[in-house]
Amino acid sequence: MMNGAAVEIRNVSVTLSGVLVLEDVSLTLEQGDFLGIIGPNGGGKTTLLRVILGLIEPGAGEVHIFGEAPSRARGEVGYVPQYARFDASFPIDVLEVVLMGRLSRRTLLSRLTDEDRVAAHAALARVQMDDLASRQIGELSGGQLQRVLIARALAVEPRILLLDEPAASVDTRIGRNVYELLEDLARETTVVLVSHDIGVISRYVKTVACLNRHLHYSLSPLEGTHTGDGRGRVRVSRGALGTRASAPCARGTSVEC
Repeated sequence: MMNGAAVEIRNVSVTLSGVLVLEDVSLTLEQGDFLGIIGPNGGGKTTLLRVILGLIEPGAGEVHIFGEAPSRARGEVGYVPQYARFDASFPIDVLEVVLMGRLSRRTLLSRLTDEDRVAAHAALARVQMDDLASRQIGELSGGQLQRVLIARALAVEPRILLLDEPAASVDTRIGRNVYELLEDLARETTVVLVSHDIGVISRYVKTVACLNRHLHYSLSPLEGTHTGDGRGRVRVSRGALGTRASAPCARGTSVEC
């Protein structure tokens, strides 16, 4: 059983190109949680993921991943970006793409090992794609490609999996399959999922937060509670969705929190 905080963010603010993107955001994510983050474009969702990854240094506040600075915990975090572009004619197969996820565990000139290949095959098996390991990447459907990208992130053997709009480029049916896969993965990995579609993710995630520069809400489906002060001092707790409330997160968008 997993115990302790996977992610602790305290009073974090981020300014990019002179624009305040995140302001006074606090969040505690426990190991084993499955968190959905919703909000409008430009609300800071991707920036928050990059802060957790250690790719963006906040101007104020603290971030800890399993008690360490993000830069010291990168091997603990897998990431699936919103857009991943491949040249369909490039001669690379599924296994080679997934093996790229192991490079973060290697020095610049070290070679991939049998251990890396075992880990890559194991990651493909977790997303039910191991039988297509030798398939050229350009021959995959959109849903298959998304599973391969998730496998690439899993090849790191992360304790936290971050996903930015993982179903944005696939149709509704395939998107549901992706979310069902993530629900299964969340049984043994802490998962943070960014999405615009609360109607879909509310069926799968354990908790939801609404982000529009401030972190506005954490809604709890099992307990029917809502924690937070409407600004950003939110401790993510397990619970239930299904409550809808008008919030600044939704202002000017179709998103409702």
